[in-house]
Amino acid sequence: MAVVLDLLNKDQRPRHPEKAHRPDQPVQQRKPEWIRVKAPGSPKWAETNRIVRENKLVTVCEEAGCPNIGECWEKKHATFMIMGDTCTRACAFCNVKTGLPQALDPNEPESVAKAVEKLGLEHVVITSVDRDDLADGGAQHFADVIHAIRARSPKTTIEILTPDFLRKPGALEIVVAAKPDVFNHNLETVPSKYLKVRPGARYFHSIRLLQQVKELDPTIFTKSGIMVGLGEERNEVLQLMDDLRSADVDFMTIGQYLQPTKKHHPVIRFVTPDEFKAYETTAYAKGFLLVSSTPLTRSSHHAGEDFAKLKAARLAKLG
Repeated sequence: MAVVLDLLNKDQRPRHPEKAHRPDQPVQQRKPEWIRVKAPGSPKWAETNRIVRENKLVTVCEEAGCPNIGECWEKKHATFMIMGDTCTRACAFCNVKTGLPQALDPNEPESVAKAVEKLGLEHVVITSVDRDDLADGGAQHFADVIHAIRARSPKTTIEILTPDFLRKPGALEIVVAAKPDVFNHNLETVPSKYLKVRPGARYFHSIRLLQQVKELDPTIFTKSGIMVGLGEERNEVLQLMDDLRSADVDFMTIGQYLQPTKKHHPVIRFVTPDEFKAYETTAYAKGFLLVSSTPLTRSSHHAGEDFAKLKAARLAKLG
């Protein structure tokens, strides 16, 4: 199917052109009480918003419609999304817009570093859109952002949430050489759901990517996360945990999938807090250093506090 993009009248261009002609999915049922969050708008939230705007930055907090934006921005925590706001892939769960991205902004690494400095962040999370159009998938840009932050804020710890760099030889090595403190790459869902939920990715490539990070630099913490409520079976989640542990992944996150629009994958069910707690207990038993498993868990939620817990858990393990 061909999709015509209206490049002259950008205000009318659909956010997800590849989904525009798909039939509407069932509207998710009323959210249960444990999903409710406070609306943003505090003075500290406004200050974070101002700094983001002044530096012309993109945050995944906004682009992905994260339910925790009010809490995080009030604490001056923001996850910066680099390489633009347009993704080359069209995952069925994601609200980041898709299409043909613009060229990379060479000033972006310094802009991100300035914002980190102004916010006084002890820990920062950097993610990106998928850039399959670039020869290295944006690996060097990730490295440039890491170096720029280190130059301005040498005490700030850096967590990155990367795409899979599929079919980009040498890309991972460039990012790992920049020595982020935490390397996160999300599996997003169990392998049986990839065709519908994450069609542009390959499950075992993502597992291998995480394993290679440890092979290249064992000192870097590795992290991965999934959403539940997409129709997965419990046994599939448990097998996924084993696959992550086989790649020596340190930290696993599990959160409830929420449907961004009627054109996205429907919520099959809302997983109860007790089930999330059971997943957490099982994951710890399988050997993860840290597990975050709650309905509102997201990859970068409480990332700073979690990094401190990761370091403490590693020290305790080493004895």
